[in-house]
Amino acid sequence: MCDGYSAYGALARARDGPGARRFTLAHCWAHVRRKLFECEPAFPQAAEALDLIGQIYDVEAEAKKATVDDPHAYLACLRRDRSAPLIEQLRAWMHAQRVLPQSGLGKAIAYTDGLWPGLVRFLGDSAIPLDNNATERALRGVVVGRKNHYGSKSLRGTQVAALFYSLLESAKLIGVDPAAYLAEATRRAIANPGTVTLPIDLATG
Repeated sequence: MCDGYSAYGALARARDGPGARRFTLAHCWAHVRRKLFECEPAFPQAAEALDLIGQIYDVEAEAKKATVDDPHAYLACLRRDRSAPLIEQLRAWMHAQRVLPQSGLGKAIAYTDGLWPGLVRFLGDSAIPLDNNATERALRGVVVGRKNHYGSKSLRGTQVAALFYSLLESAKLIGVDPAAYLAEATRRAIANPGTVTLPIDLATG
């Protein structure tokens, strides 16, 4: 799940040779929406596309609120019956626009059209989210930290940062308070030099 950065496409196409990784790209609707939103003041017709995208997100929200035995099957059904027609309407809207290629709306449409196979991939796989917002929010701490602690500009500083990010994110995933984990790990290391305490050690007592 990614935006339209060309390097991702190059990686997906690099399927030959030793160590080649095979994966399929799914593209982010939040990036498409942002580009349309930015050009809407100059191109009011973009509101129609934004409304269609909003309805697609409404389908996802409805699925999350539903209490069902099989959430994935339910979401797949909603996407087939309701999201797919909205996608077709959006595609038709794009093709109906008559704007200059280098205009704001022209660029937004070209961006969307160029990523279309990855944008509609979610329709056939309920495990694929509409966007990568959750991942970008998770990376925010790393980016802000990189700007604030200068040690990340050295190899050793980056290695230490990666170590602590891994430990703290692991603590969050298993329900251990990161601050409490650091405090306890420090206490154990002081009491018994060389002691390594992992987040899982606190989760299991």
